[in-house]
Amino acid sequence: MIADATTSPKHDGYFANIWKTVNSIRIGLQITLKYYCSPVVTIKYPFEKISFAPRYRGIHEYEADKCIACDQCAKACPVDCIYIDKSAPRKVDKKTGEVVGGELLRYAIDYQKCMFCGLCTEPCPTDCIHMGKNHDMSSYSRDDMIVEFAELAKQGLKTPIPRWMTRNAKKIEWVAKEKERVERGELATTEADLTAV
Repeated sequence: MIADATTSPKHDGYFANIWKTVNSIRIGLQITLKYYCSPVVTIKYPFEKISFAPRYRGIHEYEADKCIACDQCAKACPVDCIYIDKSAPRKVDKKTGEVVGGELLRYAIDYQKCMFCGLCTEPCPTDCIHMGKNHDMSSYSRDDMIVEFAELAKQGLKTPIPRWMTRNAKKIEWVAKEKERVERGELATTEADLTAV
């Protein structure tokens, strides 16, 4: 007796596979169309500003006039990316509240190594190092990733002005405002700093 072609076990598997394939494509298209018609959730950076969480930790902001070069931040750094040199010991004068003593020769952070943990802010006795809000330090060489904060302080800056900020300040309003803040030497919020316990 010859088996009917429509009831053959071979053909049952064949048509079941076709049905599964078509159904799978239908489900995928439903999901695609659902998201295709939904509103956009991405932003057009850099033309629109990214909103960061209040405790976001970005490129450091450093107040050289308050620093006593005690090396506490460098000792707390788990990746050894902070470099400090001074000509002689520095301290805070109790009468004037100003830092006196030797000269701060170098205060640098290597952002190739930095993991933005914020541990350098906790042990600082003068609160001179803070976690900033700048998130982008794009550069063309590894040497540009080492920020010399002592040199920046001589220019009146507390954090570096990145290339993208310089290039886009004339075209984008929020970038111009941020660049003006950095040039004024104004700190961003210090909410991301770890507080001493």
